[in-house]
Amino acid sequence: MALRGICVLELAGLAPAPFCGMILADFGAQVVRVDRPGSSGDVSRLSRGKRSLVLDLQRPQGVSVLRRLCARADVLLEPFRCGVMEKLNLGPEILQQENPRLIYARLSGFGQSGRFSRVAGHDINYLALSGILSKLGNSDKNPYAPLNLLADFGGGGLLCALGIVMALFERTRSGKGQIIDANMVEGTAYLSSFVWKTQKSGLWEQPRGQNLLDGGAPFYTTYRTADGEFMAVGAIEPQFYQLLIKGFGGALGYLLGAMDWAHLGMGRMLGTEFQVMFFFSALVLTLCFIIHLCSISETPLRDVAEAVPPQPAPQGPPLPSEALYDYGSIEKVKNGYGNPELAVQGGKNKNPAPQTRRTMTMKSLLRALVSMPAHYRCLCISHLIGWTAFLSNMLFFTDFMGQVMNLCVCPH
Repeated sequence: MALRGICVLELAGLAPAPFCGMILADFGAQVVRVDRPGSSGDVSRLSRGKRSLVLDLQRPQGVSVLRRLCARADVLLEPFRCGVMEKLNLGPEILQQENPRLIYARLSGFGQSGRFSRVAGHDINYLALSGILSKLGNSDKNPYAPLNLLADFGGGGLLCALGIVMALFERTRSGKGQIIDANMVEGTAYLSSFVWKTQKSGLWEQPRGQNLLDGGAPFYTTYRTADGEFMAVGAIEPQFYQLLIKGFGGALGYLLGAMDWAHLGMGRMLGTEFQVMFFFSALVLTLCFIIHLCSISETPLRDVAEAVPPQPAPQGPPLPSEALYDYGSIEKVKNGYGNPELAVQGGKNKNPAPQTRRTMTMKSLLRALVSMPAHYRCLCISHLIGWTAFLSNMLFFTDFMGQVMNLCVCPH
């Protein structure tokens, strides 16, 4: 273990300091937790690998014991606000005078200087002052803190542990201890460096919740699943995005995934991105179906052979092979037949009456759909599939070329 042989004294506190001590213990350090009399132990449940003792630091005897322990320790970790340890005569000047190799780690919310140094606070306060809270959440709702992970544990406990490890390394060269001022406001701001450094790169141009990495992209967000749980989708790279679209169903997947509905007001109004995608895909399919129905002639589709009783064969030359048709409407009108009886007998109307074109109505569309022969239904379905695939690929190609142009204009 990297920290074997290192002795750490951890004064009892809430989540950030116990987490820091647990990290050191996990890597081999001998961590002793100093609790107050009458306390219920580590309420944070972060005492893995630690020992504990009880000292009353309000009494001189308890202070004396802690000073003797610090004289032999490598690290002292204290979680109090500025000035508390100095009031107990346990400040870094006193303890490092007795043990010059002691690393004195101070973990607080606002640091040891400034007008907030003696003010109490919590994770959400530290997030707000660091600035990162303004980037968390949706644009139409209040900013919200991601539990108490960022400031307490990330910018506080974890960075303090890193500072202790670096001070131990530096001590191997100088032989002297260090004073570490780890505070959660500056630690969280440091963790957020990527956000602030990329402000002008295009990643955060939209309001919060509508950017690439904060839930605004349909390929980098969460979705509710059919069993009521949630699924996280992260497919930023082209190869992963292709797999995501393939899972949606090929060409239709390109239609659903080629548009970034999160940036549209209509998309935010209708709900999640997936709901908007399916809404528009259903709309496209419906329009294609109506257009195809409108292209069918208004003459009713029916089987003339069943609707008209058989007639005696006419005298004269034999009928041509194409004189009788299975279905009466489109073919007969096209070939000049004016009425079904002449069509069956193979004759043509010498003076066909002009065909009046009626206005297409929903009732006539439904009647045509019900009366449509099987091969016409197959034709409609094939047209729908073909046009959907065509539109899907066109939309995907447009989106792909837009991404290429963005990369050319704003290279990262």
